[in-house]
Amino acid sequence: MSVEPSRHMPKRALIVDDSRSARVILGRMLEGYGLLVDSSESAEQGLEYLRHHRPDVIFMDHLMPGMDGFQAVQAIKGNPQTATIPVVMYTSQEGELYLSQARALGAVGVLPKTIKQADVSKVLYQLRLLPDRRESRGAANDDVAPSVEIEAPRRPSVGELETAIRSAVAPLLHEHASELRRFVLASLESFARRLASEHKHAAPSNDVTIIEPAEPKPPVRSSARSSLLLAAIAALAVLSTLVLGVLYAQSVKVRRAALQANAKLSVIVQEQQAQIGVLRSDADRRSALATVAAVQPSAGSIRPELVPYGEVPLAGARLERLRALITDLRERGFVGKIKVATYSGEFCLTGNGFEGYSLAADDLPFNRCDVVGNPFDDGMSAAQRQSLAFANLLSSMRSDSHDSLVIEIQHLGRQPAVPYPDANQDKLTAGDWNKVAVLNNRVEFTAESSEHVEK
Repeated sequence: MSVEPSRHMPKRALIVDDSRSARVILGRMLEGYGLLVDSSESAEQGLEYLRHHRPDVIFMDHLMPGMDGFQAVQAIKGNPQTATIPVVMYTSQEGELYLSQARALGAVGVLPKTIKQADVSKVLYQLRLLPDRRESRGAANDDVAPSVEIEAPRRPSVGELETAIRSAVAPLLHEHASELRRFVLASLESFARRLASEHKHAAPSNDVTIIEPAEPKPPVRSSARSSLLLAAIAALAVLSTLVLGVLYAQSVKVRRAALQANAKLSVIVQEQQAQIGVLRSDADRRSALATVAAVQPSAGSIRPELVPYGEVPLAGARLERLRALITDLRERGFVGKIKVATYSGEFCLTGNGFEGYSLAADDLPFNRCDVVGNPFDDGMSAAQRQSLAFANLLSSMRSDSHDSLVIEIQHLGRQPAVPYPDANQDKLTAGDWNKVAVLNNRVEFTAESSEHVEK
């Protein structure tokens, strides 16, 4: 009987990326599925690797020093020995236009740098580098990827908290109801015995005299009344038990509704507090920017713009701020350079290297943060910190030789403008820390005139 070697032989993947952190994150995910992982720091090294090795899949970055990812894909697909190897672009570039360009060159798809484990598994299943899900469930000796069994630590949901509270409270309520039922039954039983005793002492002593021996003695009316009384007492006991059961069920239902309402109110209050904090910080930032904007641009004037965690620094509001600054300076006849400096804040984050990191909840104690840093910014190169629109703006200004403004970009890393709280505080929360981190995760625009530079 022949055995399929491809089913049990480990697959091999090649990662081509100039960012070490990006290679490590994707490599760990692929190794979690049992793949052998090799990596190269540039497209040239990747092509040299392919001269001696043949991986089952290639994950290619786009923006790299020297040859970029598209040029590397063209070289791979133009070589008959490597043309059949599937190539997946692993980049921060996105959009339907970019996906169409990548597929036109021969790439099978695009994975974002903010990658999730589900994206990796989907690509591997589509490329048949992992066994089919139905096969893996039906085969007795089929290997399962280790990362499938890993459950990342997460915060308990409201439903889980409710279940835990109900599990803790329900036994106490049940015990209380049982004690109350036993007390009611004992009281009713004692009351029934007392009535029977009183009825026995009240019966006449000569009730044994037989008047007519030939005929059966008719039932005594008082005995019938006693039987009816005992039946009524028993019915009352059963009714009391039913009432207690209904009351207990209603109390559990009311408690459950109260817990749900309390949890919802807590979430609403936290969201409102977070919104208030954001509005206050945004109002302060806008006030400061408005004050700076009212001043005539001169040497050393700084215009800061905050960057939320997970956003490309030179994009969005920062791009609009630069455009407005350029328009304002041109209208005033300003001649010189605009220095654009990016700074990284250190955030309190939760998550892991497989599924990525996100901002921790505001009420989480600071000492329970999984990471304090900025892995999103650390994993980007200088080119990746710019959006396509930002790069186009710079290109248009550089091509205009008569432009009186010059743009100079530099990344200065972690230089906090606002000092962080003392990490050893007992009551320090992630929200307190991240309010400062977002102020330090910023872009500053400095206008320097040509006269100031000459001096």
